[in-house]
Amino acid sequence: MGAIIMLSTTSMLLRLKNSYPQFLFKEDTDFFWSSSDNTIFYDASSKDLPVLILHELSHALLGHNKYDSDIQLISMERQAWEYTIKLAYSFNIKIPDEIIQSNLDSYRSWLYCRSTCPKCQSIGLQVKAKTYHCLACNHSWQVNEARKCNLRRYNQKNN
Repeated sequence: MGAIIMLSTTSMLLRLKNSYPQFLFKEDTDFFWSSSDNTIFYDASSKDLPVLILHELSHALLGHNKYDSDIQLISMERQAWEYTIKLAYSFNIKIPDEIIQSNLDSYRSWLYCRSTCPKCQSIGLQVKAKTYHCLACNHSWQVNEARKCNLRRYNQKNN
């Protein structure tokens, strides 16, 4: 397991801003890429700042603007982590696999919770943007966005 070689936050942000002037970098309480305003938001107090800001930059550079299905979001996350590893090399940062797997696990867990039928606890299939259907009991339910808040599942009418 390699250690993260830390650049100072200030020098890293300056290097990112100079290397990627097409993007804005703005301090926030979380890490995320906003394609609508071309901004990479970051939490300056995070111990994983170098890795996570490069991950959000990867989303930006890969053109991750929207996704049509939950499984597509997970695929985009995996792609962004693969690209993050390449970016990290140019910053002399070694990314411990535990950080990547922990982040991917959070999305896997998110998908598992969304796809679990609230009626029979079987795993359902996503049939449209926020709607799932259970093949075991024929129940359908809707979910909220829930990437930054608690997951909610709502029964579909007629079920």
